[in-house]
Amino acid sequence: MAIRKYFYCSDENNEYVESEAEFTFFPGFALCQKQKCIESFHQAIQKIHSNASILEISSKSRQRLGVELSAFNLTLLVNNMYCPIETVFQSSKVFDTGGPYIDLLKQPPAEAKKDERLHTDSKLIAFSFQSVNYPTEPKTAFYDWIYCSALYQHKDLAEAIVKYNTFTDIEFNHKKSINCQARSAAIFVSLTRRGILKEAMQNIDSFIRIVYSRIKDPNDGQQISIFTEEHEL
Repeated sequence: MAIRKYFYCSDENNEYVESEAEFTFFPGFALCQKQKCIESFHQAIQKIHSNASILEISSKSRQRLGVELSAFNLTLLVNNMYCPIETVFQSSKVFDTGGPYIDLLKQPPAEAKKDERLHTDSKLIAFSFQSVNYPTEPKTAFYDWIYCSALYQHKDLAEAIVKYNTFTDIEFNHKKSINCQARSAAIFVSLTRRGILKEAMQNIDSFIRIVYSRIKDPNDGQQISIFTEEHEL
């Protein structure tokens, strides 16, 4: 068995919420094993939310849209060049010993993610993208911002994704990492359905103010900050 996070838009007010589901896990790296896990995960979510319209967002998705929305495939226009979100994110990291490493923008996403300069004991202190510095708090803000910015540029994908209300990423383990493309997608859909997408996308300050100030805790119905715990970057 495994426990993974999923992200959805509340039936009550379309606010973004994250929760967890336990499902049967099928070990192995083969695509068929990953897709068995996805199916099991989605079945578990359906038992909790019978009206969930679920989209797996990863290269392992059975749905073409889910594959297209993977951070390895979804692109953002940067200096007249379309770059995958993964390379934008990795190339924007600034450590206390160096960065940003903008040469990574031209690398394949998998190679950029594994670049040895990003895997040191250095402390991540900021993000720098197109000569603008971004903070590391809230912890997922920069990643969510560039992901939503990319969707904002691709109107066809934006129109397609709002047909779903629940999102998963089978590769995301919240105990080991923090940024998740499924979370970013849920945020984008929530903003769209609430009619505040344009306001949120005006600039990073508006995005942070609207998205991260408070979020509903599905366990008790109260409004709490989602960035009170420490996570690995």
